[in-house]
Amino acid sequence: MVLSGQVAKKIEDFVRAQPRTVQDIALLLGKNWRTADGYVRKIAAEQGTIATKTFRGGTRGALKVVYWNVAEKFHTSAFQERLFSKILSGREKNDFNPFDIYQYVSEGKRRAFLEKQTIYNITEKQNLVNALRQAEQQVLIFAGDLSWSVAKQGNITLLSLLEELVARKIPIKIICNVDLESIDNIQSVISLNHKHKTEVVEVRHAQQPLRAFVVDDSFARFKQRKQKRRQDDYVFYEVLDEEWVQWVQQVFWHLFRTGISAGRRIKDLESIERIR
Repeated sequence: MVLSGQVAKKIEDFVRAQPRTVQDIALLLGKNWRTADGYVRKIAAEQGTIATKTFRGGTRGALKVVYWNVAEKFHTSAFQERLFSKILSGREKNDFNPFDIYQYVSEGKRRAFLEKQTIYNITEKQNLVNALRQAEQQVLIFAGDLSWSVAKQGNITLLSLLEELVARKIPIKIICNVDLESIDNIQSVISLNHKHKTEVVEVRHAQQPLRAFVVDDSFARFKQRKQKRRQDDYVFYEVLDEEWVQWVQQVFWHLFRTGISAGRRIKDLESIERIR
């Protein structure tokens, strides 16, 4: 589905003024409901500026409302605001402990486990492959240098798994540290767009302390190296609470919107003259 920047802005401006139904947007554009809904889903997945909520879902009277998803303040509590400030001030993975998020999530909607892992091997217990394959709307990734792109779960590399998602046209948004050491990893991920003739993968530069995958509105998994232990001891925190997952998404989109595109930054990095 081709969506021009002009049409996307028209929809965003329309929704920013007040929440709209998909039918309202269809009438604005002179398109049918299905096309308007496709545009809305594309903007929501690729830009995060709008989002939807369906009322009376599953009935003939179902109503899909589109609302503006960019807020100056998206926190519902003082502790969320404190967590957000701490994330923004962090640069390295040790600058923030994901347990500080985990502790506020209801016990029935969270899970955590500790296990040994080498950098490039993902265990069956983590089952990251299955979690990512369940994506239907989008995958958001907080990363460092993308070294995990060559990691494996069994015989499946994460890069090949991302390629499965790209083939299904699932948007993948990544924020990471784009520097000279990470260029090769980043380009291998971005190259999936060219291979599948799409633009669903987008990487932007942002130094931040989180290491996490967020799948749709249902699942967020954080990874933390356990301090004062062996290097291959990690704690994994899973958040299944929809409200908290949406808050993590808002944190991501804030960092993503203000980040520099990987392509532009790589071009600038490659302009550095090598002195021999």
